[in-house]
Amino acid sequence: MTTRTLFRLATWGALVFGVSVAPPPGASRLAAQAAAPLRVPYETFTLPNGLQVIVHEDHSVPVVSVNIWYHVGSGDERAGRTGFAHLFEHIMFMGSQHVPTGEFDKLLEAAGGDNNGSTTEDRTNYFEDAPANALPLMLWLDSDRMGYLVPEITAEKVDLQRGVVQNERRQSYENRPYGLADENILKRLYPPTHPYSWPVIGSMTDLSAATLEDVRNFFRTYYTPNNATLTIAGDVSVSGARQLAEKYFGDIPRGPVVTRPTPPPVQLTADVYGTLEDRVQTPRVYNAWHTQKAFAPDDAALDVLANVLAGGRSSRLYRRLVYELQIASDAVAYQDGSRLDGKFVLWVTARPGHSLGELQRIVDEEVKKVADAGPTPREVQRAQNTFEAQFLSRMERVGSFGGKADQLGFYQYFVGTPDYFQRDLDRYLKVTPADVQRIARSYLADAHRVVLSVVPQGKPELAVQGGVQP
Repeated sequence: MTTRTLFRLATWGALVFGVSVAPPPGASRLAAQAAAPLRVPYETFTLPNGLQVIVHEDHSVPVVSVNIWYHVGSGDERAGRTGFAHLFEHIMFMGSQHVPTGEFDKLLEAAGGDNNGSTTEDRTNYFEDAPANALPLMLWLDSDRMGYLVPEITAEKVDLQRGVVQNERRQSYENRPYGLADENILKRLYPPTHPYSWPVIGSMTDLSAATLEDVRNFFRTYYTPNNATLTIAGDVSVSGARQLAEKYFGDIPRGPVVTRPTPPPVQLTADVYGTLEDRVQTPRVYNAWHTQKAFAPDDAALDVLANVLAGGRSSRLYRRLVYELQIASDAVAYQDGSRLDGKFVLWVTARPGHSLGELQRIVDEEVKKVADAGPTPREVQRAQNTFEAQFLSRMERVGSFGGKADQLGFYQYFVGTPDYFQRDLDRYLKVTPADVQRIARSYLADAHRVVLSVVPQGKPELAVQGGVQP
């Protein structure tokens, strides 16, 4: 499953510029932050080939993070040729024209650094963290695979990494309990032509059918300077970062203009029920609704609603299903806002001896209670405190996944402003109980959904019984 998992909930700490102060008695936290706004200073420039560069200076420790966001994800694939973006997450570490296979990691580790990458529906990112004196090495490695990877995309490498990805799919999907649930939900939530209707990892059939030229053309189209954002953050000067970016990336030619058609909004016209028999010990029921894309007006309130319903042990569903009735072992909910659309997912897992129909009735009751009466102010405050704490913990680091370097690129891609930290946090602090009640009614209680039951093999009678079964 590929979710934000509160990825957008950026955090701040001692390393950011702008001081967070405790509000005086009687004053709101929002008012206190208005007096001392959160800022992450940056400078940005664009090379002639279209590569946008963001630089954030943080001299508190002698480390630097390099984070490249390629504006390509599984949503840029097409039906029948899925899994390419995730495949390249692997191929990009297989060596480029001037960096033999295996040398990328060896060179970086010898300099005291590490690296990784990740793929979603909307983007692929690669990042390295290392001592500040390794910055030229990191930029050279990244520029070589951006500008000189195609000659090294051979049939042997593609076949090797295709096998690695297929094995990853077996481990994370086919052979993992409940691992096929997300794929089954997506194909019911979206029409087959929608770019979010397939999982990020792609399908076995599509991965097997991909030709060498298919793979090379995908790289030529999307892994180009003008379709990427490079963020350099840490113990570096803006002038030094500019010189190095120009030196290593300046001669890479611009790629084709990337156009992304926007699919029409998707709405379910009826509740859709499905049953998946799997090698699981206990059944689980998933509810999924269409909601709002990332940073849309109701996106933050949907995050708060998820916290109220199933955000930890004091949430409504966890408290009632797990503690009071003792008929479930867990309860989880999240709002997943992406670039084109959003979905709200809620699941509960039954304890042995209980059917999913029992759990579903409680889920429906609790959703209706929030829609009819709203959450308490304390519940909203608890959710806001949780998000605020996550802001704090994430922004204590410059690099790695979710740190300031990553977040600057994220904000640039989604809202066009790298320093969006304060405005992002404000979205959550402004949510009211009335907002949560309204969105619970409009997006959940009064809307159609996908209800997927995952049951042990041979026990379909444990599933939630409903109308439309595609």
